[in-house]
Amino acid sequence: DLFSSVKPQAFREDVLALPIFKQEEPQLSPENDAKLPPFQYVLCTATSPAVKLHEETLTYLNQGQSYEIRLLENRKLGEFQDLNTKYVKSIIRVVFHDRRLQYTEHQQLEGWRWSRPGDRILDIDIPLSVGILDPRASPTQLNTVEFLWDPSKRASAFIQVHCISTEFTPRKHGGEKGVPFRVQIDTFKQNENGEYTEHLHSASCQIKVFKPKGADRKQKTDREKMEKKTIQEKEKYQPSYETTILTEVNNSSPTHQMELLPPSNDHLLPSASIQDAQQWLHRNRFSPFCRLFSSFSGADLLKMSKEDFVQICGPADGIRLFNAIKGRNVRPKMTIYVCQEPEQNRSHLHQKQENGDGSLCVYHAIFLEELTILELMEKIANLYSISPQQINRIYRQGPTGIHVLVSNEMVQNFQDESCFVISTLKGVYCCCCYLLL
Repeated sequence: DLFSSVKPQAFREDVLALPIFKQEEPQLSPENDAKLPPFQYVLCTATSPAVKLHEETLTYLNQGQSYEIRLLENRKLGEFQDLNTKYVKSIIRVVFHDRRLQYTEHQQLEGWRWSRPGDRILDIDIPLSVGILDPRASPTQLNTVEFLWDPSKRASAFIQVHCISTEFTPRKHGGEKGVPFRVQIDTFKQNENGEYTEHLHSASCQIKVFKPKGADRKQKTDREKMEKKTIQEKEKYQPSYETTILTEVNNSSPTHQMELLPPSNDHLLPSASIQDAQQWLHRNRFSPFCRLFSSFSGADLLKMSKEDFVQICGPADGIRLFNAIKGRNVRPKMTIYVCQEPEQNRSHLHQKQENGDGSLCVYHAIFLEELTILELMEKIANLYSISPQQINRIYRQGPTGIHVLVSNEMVQNFQDESCFVISTLKGVYCCCCYLLL
């Protein structure tokens, strides 16, 4: 897993003792106070009791439900004088936890975006939130929200996660198991120009998202499972904490790759302002060089050569930064284009039909990496928002209209950028179907 090497538990043992529900200042000794990060973020819902000791906590959320994240400062107010500003900016993101899924985030999100038009992965519930200013949700970054807040005052942001973990689950024998996500919060202070680009703190936690009320059922199941264990077995597991403490993230660590979803869309554009360029550097793990490029816009960075970056950042980081700024996406092994046959297409595009455009055939790209029939089933199922188990077999229409069973070898011999119209053939059982290309 992406964060398996971060080992957050040592830090967690320190922060769990904090009186997180009290507004008064914690009574901490000077040596403990020095160890604390400047901020602490608390997701106000319980952790799972079925997590072993020394493993990262896991928290279950219901799709679309509003959850409070309390934004706390750990130091005395006088210590914030070095901020030179009343407010800080926090950016909250939901990203994949699993490294394997990060490699295909672009395809994953494109399928999700098509099946859920107009929806967002992450929203902020503004009416419930307290003490936050200028909340924003970018229409192009579906998994990100940001806002300003005053560390000296009470602040809570209520978030809603709209994607569920099983939407990104590969087909498995014996059912599906949802993938974990991460909630990450990055906080910035203003620079000399009043832009919120100087990184102060980052923290994250692991979550799984279920359909409405599913998280409550899963929490109850885990609790009942733990009650059946012996005392000796229970000692191997953490207690279920009433709230979830987000664990501090070390952004300078080479293992930290908390990227925007999808990373392949996170290009630095020439139109990027100095503030945008600074945030891009931070998101892509170039925080140590933010100060060096504190006056560079997107256009300034894009004009630089590989030699320029190597001279400024050193050979390893210079080449990595050049590739990140100038490099193109790695092409998939194969791209095919599919659309549903017009009768079904009209049912999915009823809005266009009302506008007199019902006969329109819309093609969608499917990016294949493994070139297997299983991968093709999963990608088509994800695209059309159905379970892969509902697809019994896939056929290709051959000479004289015969149906030829699609195998791994046939997928490997598809011509790149081929176009297919998908017809659905009802199976023997109503829950299954056959697809005809």
